[in-house]
Amino acid sequence: MNNRIKNLVSGRAAGLLAGAALLATTAIVQTASAQMLMEEVVVTAQKRAQSAQDVGISISAFSREQLEAMGYTNAQEVTAMAPGVSTLQPNGEANYSIGIRGVANNDFTTNVESPVAVYVDEVYISQMSGAGFMLFDIERVEILRGPQGTLFGRNATGGLVHYVTTKPGPEFGGYGSISYGSFDRIKMQGAVNLPLNEKLTMRASVATHQGDGYVTNRLQPDTKLNNANETAGRLQVLFTPNEDVEILLNARFGQQDIRTGFFENVSAENPDGVLTPTVPITNLDNYLDNDGDVFAGDYDSPGHNKLKTYGFTGTLKWDLDGMELTSITDYQSVNRNYIEDSDASPFKYFNFFLTTDAKQFSQELRLSGETEKMKWVTGFYYMDLDIDDTNGGIMPGLFEALFAPVEVLGFNGIRNPYQTNVKTWSLFGQVEYALNEQVSLIAGFRYIDEKKDHFYRDVLYLYPDTSVNGLDPNAVEIGDALPPYTGARHDKNWSARLQANYRPSDDALFYASWNRGVKSGGFNAPLLPTDIYVTDAFMKYSPETLDAFEVGFKWDFADGKARLNGAAYYYDYNDYQAFAIIGLDTFTLNADSKNKGFELELQLNPAEGLDVQFGIAYIDADVTNVPGITIDIATPAGTVAAILPGATLRPVQTPKWNFNGLLRHEFKVASGAVAVQVDGQYRGEHTFGLLSTNALTEDGYFVGNASITYLPEDQDWSLRLFVKNITDAEYLVQTFDLSGTVANGGLFGMVEQYYGQPRTWGVNATYNF
Repeated sequence: MNNRIKNLVSGRAAGLLAGAALLATTAIVQTASAQMLMEEVVVTAQKRAQSAQDVGISISAFSREQLEAMGYTNAQEVTAMAPGVSTLQPNGEANYSIGIRGVANNDFTTNVESPVAVYVDEVYISQMSGAGFMLFDIERVEILRGPQGTLFGRNATGGLVHYVTTKPGPEFGGYGSISYGSFDRIKMQGAVNLPLNEKLTMRASVATHQGDGYVTNRLQPDTKLNNANETAGRLQVLFTPNEDVEILLNARFGQQDIRTGFFENVSAENPDGVLTPTVPITNLDNYLDNDGDVFAGDYDSPGHNKLKTYGFTGTLKWDLDGMELTSITDYQSVNRNYIEDSDASPFKYFNFFLTTDAKQFSQELRLSGETEKMKWVTGFYYMDLDIDDTNGGIMPGLFEALFAPVEVLGFNGIRNPYQTNVKTWSLFGQVEYALNEQVSLIAGFRYIDEKKDHFYRDVLYLYPDTSVNGLDPNAVEIGDALPPYTGARHDKNWSARLQANYRPSDDALFYASWNRGVKSGGFNAPLLPTDIYVTDAFMKYSPETLDAFEVGFKWDFADGKARLNGAAYYYDYNDYQAFAIIGLDTFTLNADSKNKGFELELQLNPAEGLDVQFGIAYIDADVTNVPGITIDIATPAGTVAAILPGATLRPVQTPKWNFNGLLRHEFKVASGAVAVQVDGQYRGEHTFGLLSTNALTEDGYFVGNASITYLPEDQDWSLRLFVKNITDAEYLVQTFDLSGTVANGGLFGMVEQYYGQPRTWGVNATYNF
């Protein structure tokens, strides 16, 4: 077998740190032999090697080789092979967050942090609009399920995803990769490692993705939507003045400028999410899109997503003779301008927009060490986050339907600027004590002090007829629709962890844990000018608290050729921060929730060159004690009402069943090796809002992929052919229920549907040097 192909199954063991994965590591990557090898990780902070199989946390980890074999090039893709984990796209390809075990937030309001944290090189990424970055020059990705908070960084109730980039090394080398495929898309990435002397080395990495879109605008057929136009780069410099000190400097940037805002328009003249696909939409001059092509529409105002990010990080690791001090200082910026043709029609009815201007500074200090029987870590975390955002809409048609023509009103849009400032600090620590060689106990605690200030305006504007920018400088401010809102909160929370590990042999681990996870309260930023919304009752939501009880096992058997990991859990939420869509507005509201379920992951290496992976997850989740809400907006055309009943509902984007699988066979040929792979994921029925209407429900789907890779013997290049979504499945990734006309208590008379990508193909060539 070509020794450059790493075993895909054993790769999942790589990359997790003791206790929770975010202390500095150096992976020992081993090549595959006739049986599965369990890779280990050297935890430099604790001076010991520890496999992920020794850690009592439910984990899915992917090595660089696995990510390349599955063709993942975007951060949104990595959850497909992780049971119980979902990717949420509340604005299609423009926004991104993750749900784990029913812990999710589908709110695209940009001052809302996800309950599942995203990290890059131990640095917390607070903005969803900055988390859908390109994957390039990545060493590994780690997904941890369950509350996190006693070991590192920002506290999170649902879990975390950690992307670890390849660091500078002592030898000259690098790689280059180019892909070409469907829609004339070209992806290029590469990296070069350059040692300057014995103490100083650097690594530069860059990636770009260019090409046409896959959504046809029948009004402008030569300009397709959801095209590719993004570039990212990263420069890292590593300085090691002596064997005890390591200083890593990181500078990175990313940009995206694509035509987006694509939705499929489906008639829903009746209220309550009832689809009427053969009935013309009266609010849209009897428009009807029923050609059956979900990747085509009539968009009079094609949208865009313009995103720029940059950041700088300095990381110090200092060996203090038995202890290690780690300091991580980071500054990052996210700037975004997004607009969409929300009515997905040839009429100027409603174009939603949002902008982001976020600046984040964070400082983390950790001190860790170990004795013969005890391992410990303690630390301090500080974050200062300044958000200056807007949302709104250019909506001449909707205002005319609700009130009167623009000529009478004097305005045709709303712009809602809001500023949120977050200052938070935490103290945390965790101790692991070995009672004997088989039993160890873990205890951890975190104290969080968090202050938030929020200022919000709801402002009427008169936009030019040709405006395609929510911040159009030619738009005229008419005045506040409602008095501005000012709010402040000061939350003091704590999280904790208790756990017992039992290892009867080197091949088995059993664990039981209780985790208390917390997430501070926050503020909403509604779209429409409704005096019922802009009150403390709706603008504020309280901190959520999660008590998570979990039991699990990790077992290697069949002489190292098989691995079975499993976990079962029960989650008890208080003041669960539930996501709800009320008319055109999205809100986070406090409710309660109880989740229970399990995950199983089976990995096999039954024969030389054959890898098999299978995962299953079951989630039984309920949201209860949801506030009963009725909103009335009196208008000349009638009454627009949105009702959220106080009932037992289901969290967003939470299918009961989730399956994934992978089969890879590598075999020799005369001139090298060939690897054939198929993989796929099934997600059961799930909804995109708390109200389980037909319009907000995806019935479930399967997405499969296939590839074949050729690796010549004793050469440094490879060639890969791949097909994604091989069955060309049509599946929803987001919907918005705007059913009902103004006359019968609705707004648009339609439902917005956003579909995942169709079948695509491509070819990739990679060269290592």
